[in-house]
Amino acid sequence: MNVQSLKVPNWSKLELDLNCDMGESYGRFQVGQDAALMPFITSVNLACGAHGGDPLTLMKTVDLALEHRVALGAHPSFPDLAGFGRREMMLSSREIYALTLHQVAAVQGVVAARRGLLRHVKAHGALYNHLERNLEAAVSFARAVHDLNPELKLYCLSGGKLAGIATGVGLSVVHEVFADRRYSKTGRLAPRNTEGATLESVNPALEQVVQLLEKGTVNTLEGENIPLKAETLCIHGDGKNALELAKAVRELLNARGFKVRSPQ
Repeated sequence: MNVQSLKVPNWSKLELDLNCDMGESYGRFQVGQDAALMPFITSVNLACGAHGGDPLTLMKTVDLALEHRVALGAHPSFPDLAGFGRREMMLSSREIYALTLHQVAAVQGVVAARRGLLRHVKAHGALYNHLERNLEAAVSFARAVHDLNPELKLYCLSGGKLAGIATGVGLSVVHEVFADRRYSKTGRLAPRNTEGATLESVNPALEQVVQLLEKGTVNTLEGENIPLKAETLCIHGDGKNALELAKAVRELLNARGFKVRSPQ
């Protein structure tokens, strides 16, 4: 797609954060193209070791982000290394609190040791979706983040339940939308096992981004049109065409005078 040909408004007074899940490689198993993607994003969500990542990968990714002046965030998940954190687990509220505290604290420690500052937290995969369906789990998750550091921002599904809960416990919320995932009519992400749930080609993903930013809406798999607030846009680092998509999105935003930066 030629980004110059897109019919979009003048966005010069608008801002957007581009976030990406990274540091998900584990030992000899390589996930994503972190080094190549880093120049095109403004926030990184660092795997905490529960769905991907290991101590050395975490440290390398933190250093890479600091080199490119990319805002650092923790990306906690269900303890599901074999399933890449994409399988739901029925845990108690106390377990959700503990696993969140443990994972975010570990990343915060590495970031501090590398002379950086942890800025935000974003749940990963099945945990991200679970928090939208389970009120008690969402409260426990938000409280764990707040108890560790009330200055941390929480990246939440735009218009979702976690956003309201996080605000209620005193956290700043950043409303997140997705470039490479389709939505259901509920406003949640369509389950990955649903046909068409993932936008693997760049052009359809870029068209969804334009609609989100131009109209503040997204088309659902059911054919409905729902409103969404976009403050940060996610591109999954393990996506098939993640690098090509990141380049295209950044080119689009730069061409329109959009201010691309992490949440202030």
